[in-house]
Amino acid sequence: MKKAYYSLGLMSGTSGDGVDASIIRSDGDEEYEVILNKYFKYSSKIFENIHSLKEKINSSKDLKGLFKEITYLEKNITLFHVKVADEIMKETLVNVNFIGFHGQTIFHNAKEKISKQLGDGKLLSKLVKKIVVYNFRENDLNHGGEGAPLSPIFHKLLVIKHKISLPVCILNIGGIANITAISSHKAKDFISYDIGPGNCLIDEWIRIKTKKKYDDKGQIAKIGKISEVILNQALDNFDNKKNLSLDTKDFDLNFVRELSLENGAATLTDFTGRIIGSALSRLFSTKANEKLWKVLVCGGGRKNTTLLKSIEKKNLKKLIIRPIDEYGINGDFVESQAFAYLAIRSYLKLPISFPETTGCKEACTGGTIVKNF
Repeated sequence: MKKAYYSLGLMSGTSGDGVDASIIRSDGDEEYEVILNKYFKYSSKIFENIHSLKEKINSSKDLKGLFKEITYLEKNITLFHVKVADEIMKETLVNVNFIGFHGQTIFHNAKEKISKQLGDGKLLSKLVKKIVVYNFRENDLNHGGEGAPLSPIFHKLLVIKHKISLPVCILNIGGIANITAISSHKAKDFISYDIGPGNCLIDEWIRIKTKKKYDDKGQIAKIGKISEVILNQALDNFDNKKNLSLDTKDFDLNFVRELSLENGAATLTDFTGRIIGSALSRLFSTKANEKLWKVLVCGGGRKNTTLLKSIEKKNLKKLIIRPIDEYGINGDFVESQAFAYLAIRSYLKLPISFPETTGCKEACTGGTIVKNF
C-alpha cells in the first residue's frame, strides 16, 4: 500500500479575487480524500493592485520594467497566503506534509515560453514551516510544453473516484475556459487545452463599468440586448491560434466599448458562450463515438446561468451540460485540490504534465520543492 500524505493546495485564479484553499489526503496516485475547503477573499488593496499591475503588463518586456512593483506585490500576496495557510491548518487536526502554492498569474505567453506567477515559495516555507512546492509550470516549459493546463491528471482522478461513467468532459470556466476530455480509463486516453475566454472579459467589463467584481449569476447580461452585428464581427475575428494555453491578455474589450453596461455584458457573455459552445461542438464532432457525453462544469463561470444558456445555444447533440456539483464534487475547489494533489506528485517525482495536455515532448514532473526552515 502506497504512503498517503496530507497536502494543502493554494489557488488564486485569473479573477484575482482571493485564494481557494484545500487540504486533501492522497498517495499522489489513486487514493484521494478531501479534508477541508475554504475561500479567503483578498483585501480590496491587493485586488486592485493585481488588476492594476496586469493592465500595465502587455509583453514580457514589461516584467523587467515593472520589477519593483512586481516584487512589492509578490511579497504582499505571499504574506496573505501565509495567513491563509496558518488559518486553515488551525481548523484541522491533521499534520500537513506539503503546500502546493500556485501563486497569482500575471502573465502567460506560450509562444515565448514564459509564465509568471507571483508567489515566493521560500518565504512561505520559512514562515509556515512546511515543505512548499511552487513554480509548477517551468519544468513543463523547459520540456517543450506550454506550461498549462496542469489540472487534467487530477480531473481524471475525480472521474475515477466518483465513478462517473465515461465518456466525460470537465469544463473549467475560470478567467480562461479549458476542457479535459476523457474517453476511457486508459493511461493516455485524455486530452486537455484552453479554448478561449471564460470569465475574464465579462469580469473586466463589470469592474470598469460598476463597483462590482463580476456579473452575479449573469443578471446584468440577462437584461441587456446582444448587439448581433458587433458579436458576429468579433466571432469572425476570433482565433485562439491553436494554442494549448491562453492568457487573459489574448483578449480585449475594444469591440464592445461603445455599448451600455447591460448590452456590453450581454454581448460579451454571448461571445464567450458561443466560443465555448463551438469548441465543445468541434471536440465531439471529431470523436467517432455514439455514446452520450457529459460535460461537467466547474469554476466560477458555472454559476453564471446566462453564460451556460449561451453555451447550450449550440444545441449540441449527444451532450449533457451539468454543474460538477451534481456529481458530489465541489466546483469551487477543483483547482485548489488539484494543486494539493500536484504537490504530492511533484514530491514523488511523478508526472504532472503530458504531451496530450500541455504539448510537452514527454510526460514530466514539475514544481520547485523548498524546505526553508
